[in-house]
Amino acid sequence: MSYSTISNHPKIAHTSEPVIDVRNLTKYFPAGGTWRTHHIHALEDVSFTIGRGEIVALVGESGSGKSTTARLIARLMPPTRGEILFKGQDVIKTEPRSASLAYRSDVQMIFQDPFGSLNPVHTIGHHLERPLQIHKKATTAHELRDRVEDLLTIVGLNPAVEFATKFPHQLSGGQRQRVAIARALAVDPEIILADEPISMLDVSIRMGVLNLLEQLKEERGIGYLYITHDIASARYIGDRTIVMYAGNMVEGAESCELMDQPAHPYTNLLLSAVPNPHAGLAKQTVESRGEIPSLIDPPPGCPFAARCPKVMDVCRQTMPGIEWIRSDHWVRCHLYGAGETSTPSAPVSS
Repeated sequence: MSYSTISNHPKIAHTSEPVIDVRNLTKYFPAGGTWRTHHIHALEDVSFTIGRGEIVALVGESGSGKSTTARLIARLMPPTRGEILFKGQDVIKTEPRSASLAYRSDVQMIFQDPFGSLNPVHTIGHHLERPLQIHKKATTAHELRDRVEDLLTIVGLNPAVEFATKFPHQLSGGQRQRVAIARALAVDPEIILADEPISMLDVSIRMGVLNLLEQLKEERGIGYLYITHDIASARYIGDRTIVMYAGNMVEGAESCELMDQPAHPYTNLLLSAVPNPHAGLAKQTVESRGEIPSLIDPPPGCPFAARCPKVMDVCRQTMPGIEWIRSDHWVRCHLYGAGETSTPSAPVSS
């Protein structure tokens, strides 16, 4: 599937206050062993915001920390350190179950595998009724039936009455992912964390799912964290794009700006792998060498140094700070000066 012919439309400028404000989010996992003295540095000081009706794309190779970021925001696991502010309140410090339930209603997640996220022994109607009941969005049988049919209609599964009685194995991959989207919509979320929502779908139906997400953004003002390894789809749907490598954010900008004028050598590497008949998406070919370094107690310096064709001695010694290229475009690379010693929170805030 090619996004190149329809991906140059202008994105709506983000002007609202952030709904989600992630600050210095860090996650270490024990690496095993008797004393567990070593740790896997899955995420290092990740910071960004998501506004109402804004799509922030998080791109990078497998193992870069994208899914870990989403799971931390969804509170499926605790962070090692950092803050997650939802409308100004730090949800990590929220203790009462009622407050946690409210947050899970406002922040929903769509998983990569639509079949794995649906229980094969229950009907589609049951999958949509459960969140409505748990979050008290509908109580009577009549209300539940109407809400389920409305949700299925919204995501394009018609006739809704028939789809409600089907089981997951009776649907195609694209239809199952639409059910997963409908389930997320059931509780009226403000933010949806979409973790590789199209990577397991047939190429012919990916665009339909992306267009559905875009439509829901426009109609309902839902903000998204769109996680993908496909930088072309990030350009198509994302208002802003953040590039991650080995648990670190290395570059961020408005999506078209980042794709047309990439600054970090790793961003150039990603773009050089995008087949595109038009000049602009991939401006240069970057030689790929090596793999993502070990995340177990990584050495100092830039994590991309071992693979970078422009590596300098300082790259192996010091992690580059933040350097502003333009008012809405930042990069962490020694090629652009000394940078700042602060965390990435400033350049990615809207």
